[in-house]
Amino acid sequence: MAEIKQSILIVEDDVDVAEMLDAYFRVQGYEATTVHWGEDAILACRKNRPDLVILDIRLPDIDGFEVARQLREARRTENIPIIFLTEKRGRLDVLQGLELGADDYITKPFDIQELRLRVRNALNRANQGTISNPVTGLPEGSWVDEKLAEVLAKGNWTVLLARLINLDHFRDAYGFVAADDELRAVSLMVANAVRDTGTTAGFVGHLGVDGFVVVSESGSLDGVHERIETRLEQSLAYFYPLDDQPEETSQSERRLAIHMKMVTPGDGPFRNLSNLKKYLLSG
Repeated sequence: MAEIKQSILIVEDDVDVAEMLDAYFRVQGYEATTVHWGEDAILACRKNRPDLVILDIRLPDIDGFEVARQLREARRTENIPIIFLTEKRGRLDVLQGLELGADDYITKPFDIQELRLRVRNALNRANQGTISNPVTGLPEGSWVDEKLAEVLAKGNWTVLLARLINLDHFRDAYGFVAADDELRAVSLMVANAVRDTGTTAGFVGHLGVDGFVVVSESGSLDGVHERIETRLEQSLAYFYPLDDQPEETSQSERRLAIHMKMVTPGDGPFRNLSNLKKYLLSG
């Protein structure tokens, strides 16, 4: 499985500049996506939350200020780092961008090396400290990485992954609100399963948008595994509207499903955190 990359959304109406930035940041090791319209930027952030947005102010439909305002007003996207990239140089423009919570502001023509360093610094700032998922409130990102790295250095640990399959199809069909409601419900079921089984030192967090991890520093997670799997298999159909319940016998590849995976040191060796995460997310 490919190395997990930090993602950048480039919002730029100048096609040549957009293509240059896209190619440059891909070479730098980022996962880059480009859109040319403000509304498309908002939809892209809601569907697949990027780690950072490079945002032009002058766009064909709504301006970058309005894009930033809408991103900051939505819980899912309120903490995405934003770097404004624009030809506007006026002090009021800079102040307006900063008032909207922009992390940085660069005017054209720009030095690509300077932009790269500003992107790196903004991502580093975003990854510092405790990070919680804006939808479920569970730990994610560097907080989960630190926990996995901590137990990896020990000899008796278990990590359980519960991953929702076809969440993107569900979101496309029923909307972001329904998908967020589903994520919150699943996060509660996972946390309650850990609590109800009396698992000691149980840590629950996100691994990716659709994955939940339970980490135990000692002992088995067999009971948690069974309880999560049973509860989710019984509940997934009820996330659909009453007039659109999937048939129990349906074999549709687009149905919501749950994939479970439990990992212990015996499944390794795991040389580092990257190895462990790749193994968890594979298959």
